[in-house]
Amino acid sequence: MWKKAEEVLVKDKSLGPLIKKYSPCKIRPSKKKDYFIDIVDAIVSQQLSGKAATTIFGRVRAGLGGKIVPEEILKTKDEKFRGWGLSRAKTVYIKDLSKRVISGELKVSKLDKLSDEEVLTQLIAVKGIGRWTAEMFLMFTLARPDVFPVDDLGISKGMNILLKKALSAERIGLYAERWKPYRTVAAWYVWKAVDKA
Repeated sequence: MWKKAEEVLVKDKSLGPLIKKYSPCKIRPSKKKDYFIDIVDAIVSQQLSGKAATTIFGRVRAGLGGKIVPEEILKTKDEKFRGWGLSRAKTVYIKDLSKRVISGELKVSKLDKLSDEEVLTQLIAVKGIGRWTAEMFLMFTLARPDVFPVDDLGISKGMNILLKKALSAERIGLYAERWKPYRTVAAWYVWKAVDKA
């Protein structure tokens, strides 16, 4: 899926060695029916390590009987979510998301028809969804090719490893301009630098 992107990016002195070692990039678009689940998962994952996020999301999924749908979320008491490890704030966020989907204010199944900026605007309107969460959706659910989450901790660490110096989010964004229009793929490899550091 990302063959062209990798052919271009492999020529970059920072990314080239990572692409040779870890290709191909594993990002694939989700099925439409999973869009809502992916957003809930992204909210659950905010500010958690990958392992903790997976554990809590697994508990939420099991607690809801495997049905991560707006109706189930809204009829489940807040205390249950708290018992599964979800913070009070995140419980409010997934309920706000569910209300917006049921009311039709957020048409989750139509998000793939919108531009990157429109998707960001729609998702950021949901309580508790910031730019980072919306960018994760663009990258890992819609597999949009040119997203670079400059505020991500892993990206910051990875860029530090690659460039051997710490950069501000703004400087990271400017540096990543060279990887257009394939910044999603570049980001995936920057994360790999951290995984293996």
